[in-house]
Amino acid sequence: MKPVHAQSPAHTRTEVWKLVAGVAILIAFVAAIFWMYERQATGRGVAPGQSAGKYVFQVGDPGPGQAAPPIRLMSTAGHVFDLSGLRGKTVLLYFQEGVMCQPCWDQARDIATHFSRFTSLGIDTAVTITTDPIDVLKQRTDDLALPFPVLSDPDLAVSSAYHANDYGMMGRHSDGHTFIVVGPDGRIRWRADYGGAPNYTMYVPIENLTADMRRGLRSTN
Repeated sequence: MKPVHAQSPAHTRTEVWKLVAGVAILIAFVAAIFWMYERQATGRGVAPGQSAGKYVFQVGDPGPGQAAPPIRLMSTAGHVFDLSGLRGKTVLLYFQEGVMCQPCWDQARDIATHFSRFTSLGIDTAVTITTDPIDVLKQRTDDLALPFPVLSDPDLAVSSAYHANDYGMMGRHSDGHTFIVVGPDGRIRWRADYGGAPNYTMYVPIENLTADMRRGLRSTN
């Protein structure tokens, strides 16, 4: 039988340092990914002149100048939301794919976090709409504590009226990634459908979203 030779202390230290270095590189790599995501999500470092138009969108029907269809849907807050009750205010409608779309909820969270950017454009409040059942939505939104209503449209009545479900990855069975600004008079002032083919964008950095909105609202004044 051949004798077993123990590793020297120097060799052991070398292996340990290699392991430490590998772990450090992995941590740095993961941190860089999170930093890049957060940088994109908050819009930091984006030159103002390059913000608008970076993310391609369509403009569906009904569009700017048209009356916003009625909205009466159950909210996760436990009551029926009625858009007509907000007449006199400017409302941002955010149609999204729902509980299975994490970027959609990241979008909702970042709209809430940076809502001052929207109020600077004259937006008074926001609401997000999905086709998920209310009980499923309630479970998903409890931890988010969003300051605006989350509405359930399981029969696609409202989604179809706004044609928001024309831009989803799952066909017409769910909404895409649509933003609509309804003015105090109940008419649509701006619309952007980011979720359509071929890109199916499910998240737009706040800086880019508000830049597109600013440009669009300026053109309708």
